[in-house]
Amino acid sequence: MERRDIEVFLALAEELHFGRTAERLHVSQARVSQTIAALERRFGAALFARSSRRVALTPLGARLRDDLAPAFARIEEAVARAVATGRGLDGELPVAFEAPGVADLVRPLLDAYRAPDRSVAVREADFTDVFASLRAGEVDALVTLLPVDEPDLVVGPVVLVEPVVLAVAAGHPFARRGGPDAHVTLDDLARDTVLRAARPAPAYWREPPAPWTTASGAPITRGPTFRTFQELLAAVAAGTGICPLAAHAADYFSRPTVRFVPFRGAPPVSWALVWRAGGATARVRALSTTAAGLAAAPG
Repeated sequence: MERRDIEVFLALAEELHFGRTAERLHVSQARVSQTIAALERRFGAALFARSSRRVALTPLGARLRDDLAPAFARIEEAVARAVATGRGLDGELPVAFEAPGVADLVRPLLDAYRAPDRSVAVREADFTDVFASLRAGEVDALVTLLPVDEPDLVVGPVVLVEPVVLAVAAGHPFARRGGPDAHVTLDDLARDTVLRAARPAPAYWREPPAPWTTASGAPITRGPTFRTFQELLAAVAAGTGICPLAAHAADYFSRPTVRFVPFRGAPPVSWALVWRAGGATARVRALSTTAAGLAAAPG
């Protein structure tokens, strides 16, 4: 029996209706009738009892259905796995995150991508060079802050947008601003030393053109750079300076010596999926498509 013959027989054995079987398989009703007639000639006996009112399996048809259905299901599963493997969808997709907490915040995306034979391996990007593992081929994709304008990298869909907070020492005057509406503005950056991470990143990345000023023209004092995020927070806690951060830092890096004060009027930050130019594997494309679909979904 050909695969298509088995598919027609099993569909009719389930539907017990020639018209519905034809619709299900996207073929003509005549094609279904011809296929069953050819099988019955081959076996020398009827597989279905037909009347003007109903279609029913004969004992031979029922036995053939019971024998074929499990085996055909295994064949279909094997073919699907082979196709997925051939297209590069099966297996593990390594994705680096500039901020490990973002992996939790985009959990719906990762869950929507995952399948029985498809998984995501979450990696932490190097704090001092977030592009390093992607460029080295150690991961296939990266979730990082925008903007990204690198000739060897492709920027995909945005996967998360969040507001900005200002990390200050617990005893800082900004931390003592009371009330539920306590906040800072971008002009407040001129009132203290602004700290930053040490990144061999291009000047466009989160660095305003020097000299650094607020939107109103007040000068911003830039402090020392730090090799790790924990060193940066330790310096904030010690009163060395202040540092703008993505809002999830308030939940993921909470400590009694640091306060995270909301900004008012500051533009939000966006995290996007990035991959190597020419490195859009089937798995990367599938994750990108999933992310774009979630972003377009209502709500």
